[in-house]
Amino acid sequence: LLKNVKGRDGVLCLLTDTIDAEVLDAAKGAKIFANYAVGFNNIDVKAATERGILITNTPGVLTDATADMAWALLFSAARRIVEGDKYTRAGKFKGWSPMLFLGGDITGKTLGIVGAGRIGAAMARRSVGFKMKVLYCDPTRNEELERELGAKQVDMPTLLKESDFVSVHVLLTPATRHLIGEKELGMMKPTAYLINTSRGPVVDEAALVKALEEKKIAGAGLDVYEDEPKLKPGLAKLPNAVIPPHIASATIWTRGKMAEMAATNLVAALKGERPPNLVNPEVLK
Repeated sequence: LLKNVKGRDGVLCLLTDTIDAEVLDAAKGAKIFANYAVGFNNIDVKAATERGILITNTPGVLTDATADMAWALLFSAARRIVEGDKYTRAGKFKGWSPMLFLGGDITGKTLGIVGAGRIGAAMARRSVGFKMKVLYCDPTRNEELERELGAKQVDMPTLLKESDFVSVHVLLTPATRHLIGEKELGMMKPTAYLINTSRGPVVDEAALVKALEEKKIAGAGLDVYEDEPKLKPGLAKLPNAVIPPHIASATIWTRGKMAEMAATNLVAALKGERPPNLVNPEVLK
């Protein structure tokens, strides 16, 4: 990476690329690093700003795909779809049985949204067809969501204690790292499920493994991991954890629009224009 960024006017980077001060210094003269992702925790934005380098991301286009994936994880975990699929493929299915793979109900239950921004709100709106009660925890009140769904803004302890499904949709910041840890998992119902499509480090993965092993909660659906691509010991062995490989935005349309948006940001900067999705506008002041 250090070699490849040298002498470039602009760089299109991935979430898996660590763009730190060393990389930014190697890219001396670069005008922009255009991130092919809505998140930008892989980039030292402060260091980039100090060097006068623009940072952009691809917000908005991932909203529906990510919310859809969160629901897919919710269904998969609650209805034990992955477990059942493996069971059938292994040749163990011998016919219908009244107690085979009993899971959790979804219709009429309570959905807790941690972070009611674009994706969190989209997740909540999809609950209408399932007649769910919606709680949300966010520093900013979402009056639109309250009007549309009758959603109720609550504090984190209340959300964790009352929700049957807790879906996490926050940015990764120092304040949200391990936002869901042992204490928070201990507040959840033993019949509840945790869904995370935000960023892996928002959840203390080791604490989650322990909670799942000890049946402190019923299950989890994760699309992101604390130390990607590595998993914390024990997670892969848990039948009550659904763990796809960070594919929430992996639809043909979404990935195409992300590429288009990243390229648009890149070209704008190279032409001396303000990129549409600028993370650090203070560079232009």
